[in-house]
This record gives sequence, C-alpha cells and structure tokens, in this order.
Amino acid sequence: MRTDRPRAVVAGAGGFIGEALVAALRADGYDVVEVGRASRVTWDDADALRAAIDGANLLVNLAGKSVDCRYTDANRDAILSSRVETTRALHAAVAAASVPPRLWINSSTATIYRHTMDRPNSESTGELGAGFSVDVAKAWEKAFFAGELAATRRVALRLAIVVGDGPATRMLLTLARTGLGGPQHDGWVPPHRRYRGIGDDPTGDRPPWYRTRGRQRFSWVHIDDVLESIRFLVRRDDVAGVVNVAVPEASDNRSLMRSLRSVVGMPVGIPSLRWMLEIAMWALRTEPELILKSRWVVPERLVEAGFRFSRTDLTEALASVERERERKLRRSAGRRTRSARS
Repeated sequence: MRTDRPRAVVAGAGGFIGEALVAALRADGYDVVEVGRASRVTWDDADALRAAIDGANLLVNLAGKSVDCRYTDANRDAILSSRVETTRALHAAVAAASVPPRLWINSSTATIYRHTMDRPNSESTGELGAGFSVDVAKAWEKAFFAGELAATRRVALRLAIVVGDGPATRMLLTLARTGLGGPQHDGWVPPHRRYRGIGDDPTGDRPPWYRTRGRQRFSWVHIDDVLESIRFLVRRDDVAGVVNVAVPEASDNRSLMRSLRSVVGMPVGIPSLRWMLEIAMWALRTEPELILKSRWVVPERLVEAGFRFSRTDLTEALASVERERERKLRRSAGRRTRSARS
C-alpha cells in the first residue's frame, strides 16, 4: 500500500536495539519495513528486499547473531556470516535500486579497537585490535564500505556496550545478584582457541590476558542515546564513515560493579579472578570477554558535530533498566492473576 510518509527499512528489527528503533521511527512518522527471519521481508527473498529498499529514505542494518553465547566453532561462524552476508545482501539491493536510500546506517562495534588502558580510542587516533571479535568487526565494516554507492551516505556505528533491557545489561545484573558483583581481575587463562582470528585475514591465536586488577575501562551508551544519535545522523548530511557511539567519559570495571551492586541491592560482591570467571561464564553460556576487555572509546565525531548525550550517569542508567524490568514483572504477574480469576 502506498503512503506519503517517509520509508525506513530496518534489518535485524527483532533484536533489543531493533525493537526500540522501530518504535522510535514509527513515532517520528516513518513507514517502517522490517527485514529479518520472522518479518514480511526475509533474507532469502532478494526481490522483496530490493523492492523494500528502492525509494526508502533510510536504511538501518542491525542484523547479526547475538555475541551473548559461547564461542564454539558453529557460533563463531554464525556470528561472522550473519553480519557479513546480510550486509552484502543489503549492499546489492542498494546498488540495484533506481532510487537508493540517501542514508544507510550499519551497526558495528567499539570492540574493533584494541584493549587499551593508556588512552582512549577516537575515530581519528584509535588503534584496531586483534582476535576473533576484532576480525568480525573488520570484516563487517569491509563489507559495508565496499564499492561505490554514490547516492547513499554510509555511516558505521561503532557501538559501545548498550545499557538497556538487552543481553549485556541483563548478564551484568545477574552477576551482581548472584554475589559476583566485585571487580573482575584479568589474568592468566589456560590456552584455548575460542578467541582465535577468523575470516579472510585472521589475527590472534591464544586468548590475550592483562594484569588489569579490575581497572579495565568500560565504555557504554544508553539505548536512548543510541536512538537519538541515529536521529541526529539523519539530520546531519555532513557526517559519514565510522562514528563511535559511547558516552564521553568511560567508567571502569570497579565503578561498574559498584553501580550494579547498588542497583540490585546487593551489599557485597566477591572479586573474581579470571579462572573464576571462566567457570561462571561457562555456566551462563557466554564469554568473559564482555567484562575483561578494556574498552575505552570516545565519541569524537559526534561531539564535534554538536551531539549531546542525555544519559551519562552510569548508576542512574542501570537503575532505569532495573526499574523497567520490575515494571514488566509486575505487569506480567498482574496478567497471570487476572487470567487465573477469569
């Protein structure tokens, strides 16, 4: 059905960020077309994908298997292919469009930078790292920026850890609730190959480790500021290329865990050594890289362009997530009670 409203295409709309973005764009007056496995437009229908993108005003790609999993060989391959292959499919559709979108925003990750505790990584001075997660990010961005798309401005969002009701925040809150909310100390780990490089130009072999003493940096951004940064980039025709999305002042692991304990009301938190985390993360079916890698990222380009972050207090940001979770639990309990009475 034809509409006079501007059209936005959101790939990977079923994820944590995608659901929030679809709601925000619809509130802004967009006619939103979702692309994904369970959407009207699916990845295996190239014709439908091209039709959705042709004439769209905005394309946002957030597709990719969640990294909240163990890095088994199967999961490693799926994490890489789900990002690279979907980005290539969108690239082909944009290239074939008679009226291509003016702006294509593609998700990326601030994990592309090296483990750093000496200085922050900006877009202009940051140093790329090595290993599995870095190789995935580099391959993702390579597929995104490939070739000429003269009519389409491209922006890769190097997202820090997003605070909201998503997998990363839920895992951190779970650690705090279970008493493991003390600082996490990196250190020696028995050799394994889960973090080895991947792709056409793999880097890294053994898992890296550092004497962080719980001082590894923690760059983050609230989901509200992710949405506002996308709105900002839609308005700013002069911004293209890679863009870091993280609050200007990074926290560190000790401060993060102290905030988490405060939010969940846990008075104590046991400090965790690397070997303890390996066991805990095995039980949680995820990887300790999330909290052990020192991510120190600054949003140089956004700040220089005039963007202002609204959520910069980490404790309050985490508390807002916990309050929303509790509201959802109360609503769910209320629905169950009404259902039992009826």
